[in-house]
Amino acid sequence: MNWWLLLTRRIPNNIIGAIVEANSTRKDHVADSILAKNSKVVGIYRLTMKTNSDNFRQSAIQGVELVIYEPVLEEEEFDGSRVVKDFYEFKEISDVIVANRLTDDLKDVSEKVYTRDLFSRD
Repeated sequence: MNWWLLLTRRIPNNIIGAIVEANSTRKDHVADSILAKNSKVVGIYRLTMKTNSDNFRQSAIQGVELVIYEPVLEEEEFDGSRVVKDFYEFKEISDVIVANRLTDDLKDVSEKVYTRDLFSRD
């Protein structure tokens, strides 16, 4: 048997569980913060986590209408939410816009944007 495997079996490994729990807590906190704004329509600006990525994540916000602006999606709906093709319509109908990153495209509606992007970069 591999010595590394023997060694790792003796070490308690609760770090993965702690990471999963911390991510869940953070996701719930973000969702609660957005819902506290009492918005009727929450817009999701881009589903990808980083520029030029195709890593789509599920949304944790429930109980409000979600609309999505994601130009690479050809479908009319994604995971039960309407995909809005017109960016200006998306900005107009969204009470809150959730964005992984703050871009120049969102500067004119910055008062609507909810982001954790402190430095405006990927």
